[in-house]
Amino acid sequence: MIWDDQHFEVRLARSAAEVAAAQRLRYRVFIEELGGDGPMVDHANRREADAFDPFCDHLLLMDRRRDVAAPDFVLGVYRLLPGHRVGRSRGQTPHYYSEGEFDVTPLIATGRKVLELGRSCVHPDHRGGAVMHRLWAGLAEYVVAQDIDILFGVASFHGTDLDELSGPLSYLQHFHLAPAGLRPKAISAPDKSMALIPADRIERVRVMQSMPPLIKAYLRLGGFVGEGVFVDRAFNTTDVCLVMDTAMLSGRQRDLYLRQTERAE
Repeated sequence: MIWDDQHFEVRLARSAAEVAAAQRLRYRVFIEELGGDGPMVDHANRREADAFDPFCDHLLLMDRRRDVAAPDFVLGVYRLLPGHRVGRSRGQTPHYYSEGEFDVTPLIATGRKVLELGRSCVHPDHRGGAVMHRLWAGLAEYVVAQDIDILFGVASFHGTDLDELSGPLSYLQHFHLAPAGLRPKAISAPDKSMALIPADRIERVRVMQSMPPLIKAYLRLGGFVGEGVFVDRAFNTTDVCLVMDTAMLSGRQRDLYLRQTERAE
């Protein structure tokens, strides 16, 4: 899987040095920009790492004009964990990163091919441009090559104040809740609804303006969210579990997806 032009390339990481470059971008975004932390974060070398990295594929957009050790070598990252690499026994490693926050049993129980998406981020100087579209094109190629049926993963709102986030969280729970057979549930307070505002009182325009771009993009493609949220105080985020069933995409949604990926051509 390769996309490239004179200066940029999208493909899976091929070396430990390229994974380390991805971790440096993650450090810049998740640690320095968003104020997160974690037990395996390497502050001395400015790398955001965890125990899942060795088991994942790392989809990167790279600037070929720079050396792999340069701060701006990697401009965009997607971490991918296909289901066939996951041990289903709790005594095995790895499990899914999402399982630390959500019960994803309904997804696994389908018996279909699943892919966990995570650690998606873009260099702050390249947001709003072509980088995310190119990453999505690479992701689409990966999904087709691996014959993936269901994509899922944790997506985050910055901050942990649920009252401040009540608008978008309520909107997601009222209007984009996953079908029961594909519905992960938050493991913290799983019976507590995040629909804090009645559906008829939600200001949709204002809510969508405050929605993180990644979540908004998945909603446009027909994605859903699981039930409840997980407050990740270490990373200073409030997390939802996104789910997208490729078989449920309408013709309009497929066209939209193709248009988004074609922008990278």
